[in-house]
Amino acid sequence: MGRSYHVPVMVDRVEHWLGSIDGTIVDATFGGGGHSRVLLEANPAVRVLALDRDPDAGLQSASFGPRLVFHQADFRSLESVLQKEQLDEIDGALFDLGVSSHQLDVGERGFSYRQRGPLDMRMGPDAGFDADLVVNQWPEADVVRILRTYGEERYARRIAAAIVRGRPIADTLELARIVASAVPARSRRAGHPARRTFQAIRIAVNDELAALDAVLDVAVRMLRLGGRILVISYQSLEDRIVKRRFAAGSRGCTCPPDFPVCVCDTVAELRLLTRRGETPSTGEIESNLRARSARLRAAERVA
Repeated sequence: MGRSYHVPVMVDRVEHWLGSIDGTIVDATFGGGGHSRVLLEANPAVRVLALDRDPDAGLQSASFGPRLVFHQADFRSLESVLQKEQLDEIDGALFDLGVSSHQLDVGERGFSYRQRGPLDMRMGPDAGFDADLVVNQWPEADVVRILRTYGEERYARRIAAAIVRGRPIADTLELARIVASAVPARSRRAGHPARRTFQAIRIAVNDELAALDAVLDVAVRMLRLGGRILVISYQSLEDRIVKRRFAAGSRGCTCPPDFPVCVCDTVAELRLLTRRGETPSTGEIESNLRARSARLRAAERVA
């Protein structure tokens, strides 16, 4: 399963919801290919169309055989990739969001606040700017904004001010130290104090939330009747987008309850398979701490 590259999360649930589906399944965040490999092994009638914006992920795809086709592409390019593959519909879609184990473990990528690396944080070369621009050049007010919006950081103003005072900041460890120094001591006990800051900068650099919002509409529209979509998210902002989109798709008639007949002609397009979302088992979390914040949501196309 590509354990040296990335440990896939909630593999059993992915296989449960997608393992019996024949046809083409899109793995829109291929990474090390752990989920794709399980799906290919579970069903000889499945073909995987894999996407990842990270060139390193493409190197992992070479050993998967002819039933997997890899495209180095941001998942917001899903529709154009499907056109290249001459596909009018898909049978399933999987999105495993966030940063791969490989990206975190390789300090040179700049994602980790525990290893020295450049202020990069780009998931792929298609990103328009890197973390260095945010950290060393953005106005303080813009840094505050992304820390609040993308990091839900309560000390956003203090951290942004410390970052601006500390410029120029050379690398990830220096950034993590500056962030930690700006956070009150009592708040340093609940996980690493730089976690939310690094999350916020990474989301800004890769425009992750806007991309997710857009691609969910495409994926749902391209699903065949009976096709399924799964999303694994790792923080509340992502999960909120998925929950909202799935809920909107599962609503039927929107007429006021006192109307004698429906006049809106609204039909539910999705059936929720995981109404509250699923979380990893205790055993999985013990063996892979990065799984602890994962939440899986699944839905099926019905109209």
